[in-house]
Amino acid sequence: MIFFLIFLGTFLIMECITWFTHKYVMHGSMWYFHADHHQPKYANIFERNDIFFVIFAAPSIALFYYGVEGGLNYKFFIGLGIMFYGFCYFMIHDVLIHQRFKWFKHTNNKYLIGLRKAHKVHHKHLGKAHGECFGMLFVPFKYYKI
Repeated sequence: MIFFLIFLGTFLIMECITWFTHKYVMHGSMWYFHADHHQPKYANIFERNDIFFVIFAAPSIALFYYGVEGGLNYKFFIGLGIMFYGFCYFMIHDVLIHQRFKWFKHTNNKYLIGLRKAHKVHHKHLGKAHGECFGMLFVPFKYYKI
């Protein structure tokens, strides 16, 4: 039970970390890597912005390694929470919202439509300033109105 709570807590904390990183790092000192993501059309299949998947995956991989060293421990479940959040982020952001993969083109789900609306509001700003809606899985309730 404690391992599940560690996993769940890590998953929830990742949304806060993502919001902070998106607002203050991606739209701050690492804008160079995130800027191409805010352009209307992508020139290539990969973006410089994809480096953030590697940056977030690295601690998860390390935690998996140290979480099984000498027996299964809490570090493994922290790594699992980070990984599962990354998977959800990928499915929502890259598959559902940006359609980088054409797996789910249509949805009537109010939550998913709200996520899409909030992300469109975020992308209306092509520069790094004046952004809003920096979260991914939890966005203001006003976007859930249809």
